[in-house]
Amino acid sequence: MSTNGGAITPESDLLNGRERRQLDIVRRWGTIGALLLTVGSLGGGAAPIYSPLYGVPVLGLFSRMPSVAMGVVWTGIFMIVSAWLALGRFVKPGRPRLISRGQMDRTLLMWTVPLVFCVPMFSRDVYSYLAQSEIAARGLDPYELGPANALGVDHVLTRGVPNIWRETPAPYGPLFLAFGRLTAMLTGDHVVSGVFVHRLLVLVGLGMIVWALPRLAARFGVPPVGALWLGALNPLVLFHIVIGVHNDGLALGLMLVGLELAMRGLEPLKWTWITLGAGVIVCGAMVKIPAMAALGFLGVLVARKLGGQLKHLAAVAGIMAVIAAAGVVVICLGTGFGFGWVETLNVASTVKSWMSPPTALGFLGAGTGILLGLGNHTEAMISLTRLLGQAVSVVITVGLLWRSFKGRIKAMNGLGAALGAILVLGPVLQPWYVLWAAIPLATAVVGPKFRMFAMVTSAIIAIILPPTGSAFDGRAYTVPQAVAGAVITFAICVLIARKRVGPFLRSDPAGGGQV
Repeated sequence: MSTNGGAITPESDLLNGRERRQLDIVRRWGTIGALLLTVGSLGGGAAPIYSPLYGVPVLGLFSRMPSVAMGVVWTGIFMIVSAWLALGRFVKPGRPRLISRGQMDRTLLMWTVPLVFCVPMFSRDVYSYLAQSEIAARGLDPYELGPANALGVDHVLTRGVPNIWRETPAPYGPLFLAFGRLTAMLTGDHVVSGVFVHRLLVLVGLGMIVWALPRLAARFGVPPVGALWLGALNPLVLFHIVIGVHNDGLALGLMLVGLELAMRGLEPLKWTWITLGAGVIVCGAMVKIPAMAALGFLGVLVARKLGGQLKHLAAVAGIMAVIAAAGVVVICLGTGFGFGWVETLNVASTVKSWMSPPTALGFLGAGTGILLGLGNHTEAMISLTRLLGQAVSVVITVGLLWRSFKGRIKAMNGLGAALGAILVLGPVLQPWYVLWAAIPLATAVVGPKFRMFAMVTSAIIAIILPPTGSAFDGRAYTVPQAVAGAVITFAICVLIARKRVGPFLRSDPAGGGQV
């Protein structure tokens, strides 16, 4: 039974022979896209400053033709995104025949395994992870020193860090830095092996997401394979968690596992499971702090189970606060990093990007003031709009907690919406932050409007971000050339395969709609 009023979704009938053949085409199409991404990353990715590929026969060739390499990458992106959209027809809620869990798992493996060997793309954050890990391994405080000060500007790990982050301390939780410290002890200053170990760490996070998503979805009346399709197979997960090596995957995995473990203690009420789950959520927050929001919505579920009165809500809130405080203290002291992370939570706010709505509003207000002759007050306006954005996100989160407590919305819906509000209205917004909202919502929402919005948003964001993770100053022509070549190549691939891909462009007689 669902913990929030829904029923566990029964198993659907197996796909028929025609649908299995179509599924096989989709899976192979996505696998080819993943292979193209791996090959193209050799010259189109966010390679380290001292790349071991330079001078290597054949492999080193890609770095000398970046437009071609990025064209290959974008072709792979188009193929994976189109395959993912086509796969969506097999998991559409209400369809009489859905893809099986085994078929979904094999598809995930087919698309993920080639990406494990990609050069990092879409971001250079992993090189910051390596430098911060080395600082910790040397016994220095990564919450006080940036890579340039701790390692030196000429150190191989410092050279890989984007200039804007070379003198800034680590903005991540102590549990993540503890993992990083172990990585640095194993790999030293060897960049390639360090990246690979960090990728294995986020793959553990992806494994936790895959384990928890279908179980949570079943509790809230959503087809488990649908949750896996939107949550784990989402191109943003493949591109920014697997390829981009972002620690958000580890934090999300711990948060979802914690929620699943805690919900095992709701029917009947077992505080051992609830406490264990809450502790795992705290571990996720000690990787990235937004995961802590899950404790509030878990508390709402427990309070409703106890009777749904205000006194129950207050008591559970106190218990969750104690668990959170105890977990934070144990992790901070146990790792030896202390509480310095509290002072570095706003490090990312030094970046002023139009992608963040409050920051964009601040720029707009400041620009209006300049046009009116009121002077340049950009910094003040951005600070004000960011403060207002954070205040609004708090109000929205409290409102969602209250509505969840009253049973007006599912707790997982409230959590996803709250995380979306916190991150969208925060001082910095990155493309992969969308996953903090999309993955929890994938476990509890089946509405066609949300499904369409999530599909379109994920597909657009997956396509528009350049793979190198850096600017193209002085060579902006590279991107148009690469995209144009990729569009032509993708179109040719579709034309060649049109006889077999064609069925996906026609309506599905079984209720799958069009792709």
